[in-house]
Amino acid sequence: MTKEKVMSWLQKNTMVLILVLMVLFFAWQTDGKILMPQNITNLIAQNAYVFILATGMLLCILTGGNIDLSVGSVVCFTGAIGALLMASGMNMWLAVGAMLLIGLAIGAFQAYWIAYVRVPPFITTLAGMLIFRGLSNVVLNGRTQSVSDQAFKDIFGGGATCYIPDIFGGEGINVLCVLVGVVACALYLALTFRSRWNRQKKGYAVESLAAVIGRSVVIVAAIMFFSVKLAQYKGIPSALLWVALVICVYAYITSKTTIGRHLYAVGGNEKATKLSGIDTKKVYFLAYTNMGFLAALAGVLTIARMASAQPTYGDSYEMDAIGACFIGGASAYGGVGTVPGVIIGAVLMGIINLGMSIMGIDQNFQKVVKGGVLLAAVIFDVISKRNESR
Repeated sequence: MTKEKVMSWLQKNTMVLILVLMVLFFAWQTDGKILMPQNITNLIAQNAYVFILATGMLLCILTGGNIDLSVGSVVCFTGAIGALLMASGMNMWLAVGAMLLIGLAIGAFQAYWIAYVRVPPFITTLAGMLIFRGLSNVVLNGRTQSVSDQAFKDIFGGGATCYIPDIFGGEGINVLCVLVGVVACALYLALTFRSRWNRQKKGYAVESLAAVIGRSVVIVAAIMFFSVKLAQYKGIPSALLWVALVICVYAYITSKTTIGRHLYAVGGNEKATKLSGIDTKKVYFLAYTNMGFLAALAGVLTIARMASAQPTYGDSYEMDAIGACFIGGASAYGGVGTVPGVIIGAVLMGIINLGMSIMGIDQNFQKVVKGGVLLAAVIFDVISKRNESR
């Protein structure tokens, strides 16, 4: 393997290597506690909102490095509405539907100003952050509204029984969870090698077989590791199902659909994209409308996990989502980034949060570390782009 290929491989897999090093570091510092089954489950449950918001944030960033600062406030506002509706006796599914529609409407409202009036996304969403944080306080009257619907909490990841039951009745280990991991690995391998074979058949350039096998081994090992760890605790948390659904849907949208290609095209060169006949305003509108929808879904998962709605919920959620995107390889200039990369970024941030919490590190210092990691990721992106241009 030539030096150029080695450097290219390292550049593509930098964050994966950093993730592995971080896991090993915190495993050493916490005497292996971070790898305990319960902590692995907590990593998923506590960061479900990051996975969902970061997936939506990626679409905004792809349009040219734009971000949405309002998502944390929208999470809080939609969560407050949902909690009040359920407290008034409304059926939980109707309440969830209302939350998602409100999030969609908020996203469309902000998207209109961004796409068609051309108000800068930073200003529009900053205003939204202030507006919907204030409305959350007004709606809740500054108080906490509890959520008592047990079915809602179980389905969306907040109840004590919010785990998929093991239909095989395994003792000591959840057999269903392990089988799901095996099926996931089989699907991944089938799709990976089928895609490579199709590209090769059409005469496209493909990665070397050794590189594909090496990456596949690492990913399969990671999937089975998580599956076994979850199986040793209580099995598959219901929140993971919602996260997996969002990841699969948006990974398909960004890589296999026309609108996905349009998002990358707008971020790569908006003027050229517009001249080629693509409605760039529509692309912006869809990206930010979708962000409102996913913020509402994150609001559903948040009040289910917390079993309540409070005016402070969602604080700094936007920073976690933005950080996960840039750490996961999204470019600050737009046009570059993938859903799998964002997931790696979100997991890395979750590992850092969980590891430092187990170590008893002060919350303020945790913010310092997260800020430093984010800055390092963006600096890496900027330097890489500069070297490529040379």
